[in-house]
Amino acid sequence: MSGGELSGALLREFAAVVGDAHVLTGDATAGYAVDWTGRFRGHAPAVLRPADTGQVAAVLARCREAGVAVVPQGGNTGLVGGGVPGHGEVVLSLARLDRLGPVDADAAQVTAGAGVPLGRVAGADPSLDLGVLIASRDSATVGGAVATNAGGLRVLRYGPMRAQVRGVEAVLTDGSVVSHLAGLVKDNTGYDYPGLLAGSEGTLAVITAARIQLVPRPARPVTVIIGLGGPGEVHELAREALRTVPGLLSAEFFTRAGLDVLAEHAGLAPPLRDEVPAFLLLEAAGPGADEDLAGLTGGHPVAVGTTAADRARLWAYRERYPEAAGFLGVPLKLDVSVPAARWVTLATKIGGVVRSVDPGAQVIIYGHVADGNLHVNVVPVAEADGRHEDAAFGFVASLGGSISAEHGIGALKARWLPLIRTAPERALFTRIRHAFDPDGILNPYVLPR
Repeated sequence: MSGGELSGALLREFAAVVGDAHVLTGDATAGYAVDWTGRFRGHAPAVLRPADTGQVAAVLARCREAGVAVVPQGGNTGLVGGGVPGHGEVVLSLARLDRLGPVDADAAQVTAGAGVPLGRVAGADPSLDLGVLIASRDSATVGGAVATNAGGLRVLRYGPMRAQVRGVEAVLTDGSVVSHLAGLVKDNTGYDYPGLLAGSEGTLAVITAARIQLVPRPARPVTVIIGLGGPGEVHELAREALRTVPGLLSAEFFTRAGLDVLAEHAGLAPPLRDEVPAFLLLEAAGPGADEDLAGLTGGHPVAVGTTAADRARLWAYRERYPEAAGFLGVPLKLDVSVPAARWVTLATKIGGVVRSVDPGAQVIIYGHVADGNLHVNVVPVAEADGRHEDAAFGFVASLGGSISAEHGIGALKARWLPLIRTAPERALFTRIRHAFDPDGILNPYVLPR
């Protein structure tokens, strides 16, 4: 399997399939070889930009014949290096597969090409919405979101990307196309390979299109930010919201520490005058949502948004929060989850756990309260040699959690997978992977082989 430079003859073969303008080499590949955080950088001998499923099939078949390793890439918004050509792989960009079909109003579904941004799917029908909401929705694409089983800000209501998928079209490494896009909710005719490809991180097949289930667009949404004393109060109030607010869509947590960084470097003034250490953002929609949320706030300081502009202003604090660590250095993005009952333990102790191996490290935390997810951003002082992950992931495993709640394993977390997946499970992964990709050309350095 090759990960080096490509021959002129092979590049000409690729050009015959996708067109000269869509075989990028040299400096033109630079933007495809680094991730959003800047931590993962690689080199691509070529970036191939097919226009349709047929071109993807032809390219993959030729790569397999030539023994050329391939990294599929969508919007390149990943945070664990899973879409970066870290070992000289060819990048297969799906950006041009951007056809969005008409919405099937009866089924509330739409078929979208792998290169369609999630924001376009969400806006495909004025009365419908996409259940997955992530900050990068205008650049993250359908193929990448399915391949990584993206989570986001509404998982507590609608589930992750896998829960939105009703069918998939994909290309196997031999160039054969598998397509199951009818969108039937009831269809017990065999293995659920769309569900298997969701979360596979580009290691089994290249997703070229997906049939997406849409949800009703929230009616009269209301957003509040509540100032609280710490993770314990945040967790308790979020649990009460789950019990008492039928239209709850989101429950998000962030802290004063990150907002102070954004205030200094991005001019983002805090949402509340009160000097509180923690914030809980809740959003709900439907009849009585405003009263339901008002009943939760009690005597806590609160900011309320009911208009689109006011809600956007409040959401900016949460959606811009991941930028905070980047102002301090190149962050390690450690996305983890634990059982809901242990979320407070995780949120209160993870900073000390990380600083036990790097006293000078800066740790900024935020996350999705109701589903046990916490994003731990570490800006290290000590060498980033795995010590931070050893400490954080070991602690998460001791709480019965996962080392990847949303972002995947990628290049960042593969060595820690044994912490939370047993040897028989990893052996099963290997057998599945070999069945789909016997020559090992698809994203060969992600997940176990």
